[in-house]
Amino acid sequence: MSRRRQIYEGKAKILYEGPEPGTIIQYFKDDATAFNAEKRGTINGKGVINNRISEHVFTRLAHIGIPTHFIRRLNMREQLVRQVEIIPLEVVLRNVAAGSISKRLGIEEGEMLPHTLIEYYLKSDDLGDPLVSEEHIACFNWASHEEMQDIAAMAIRINDFLCGMFAAIDIRLVDFKLEFGRIYDGDFSRVILADEISPDNCRLWDMTSGEKLDKDRFRRDLGGEEEAYQEVARRLGLLQGEDNGPGEVLDMSAHRSRLRQTPPAKPKK
Repeated sequence: MSRRRQIYEGKAKILYEGPEPGTIIQYFKDDATAFNAEKRGTINGKGVINNRISEHVFTRLAHIGIPTHFIRRLNMREQLVRQVEIIPLEVVLRNVAAGSISKRLGIEEGEMLPHTLIEYYLKSDDLGDPLVSEEHIACFNWASHEEMQDIAAMAIRINDFLCGMFAAIDIRLVDFKLEFGRIYDGDFSRVILADEISPDNCRLWDMTSGEKLDKDRFRRDLGGEEEAYQEVARRLGLLQGEDNGPGEVLDMSAHRSRLRQTPPAKPKK
């Protein structure tokens, strides 16, 4: 990696110059942050799991006609992606009340929303990623009216598809964040899906137990982050194991308790 030119380092990924013009190598880190990087830590193996999950999700979205920056996975931690001009907005889709919307509006966490809600946040760590309206977006020309129409249409389609995909493995898609970018062909540009989709930027709850299988385990000091990320990958069929169906590791606290109670194996004489 030292021979490649680093373009950018974010909270969860490092971007390197790609092998061909218009390409980027996206490296997934194990670093974990929360509350606008006020809380920092490490989730061992997170980068490997997120790389696999994001590859899987982006590939499936491409099959239903969603244009994305993903080209191919290079190795355990890296992807080759198209270079895009990131639109400075975080697009959050909410199906169930959780996190900041529960705090802002006093809605009980876990309450189903009457319909899917789309929110837009300005991408700015210095400002704490503030919530903005479509009027703000138009006023400050962060995206054109046509681009916002494309973003909203793609976001709803992505949500519908992912809700079904996760429901099939007994996981509820509570909410998630998307980022979009522009690619250019001369003076013409179009919007495509960028960044990643993984337990880092999705809230994923087990449908039966309500167990959190995402970064909220890190945010809220619940423990079991590694097991939760692995569980999502396992249910998606991305990890090799005896059982790729749902229902094996759901209660993380009970799982860790069982591990503590298991006596160490006696050394062979």
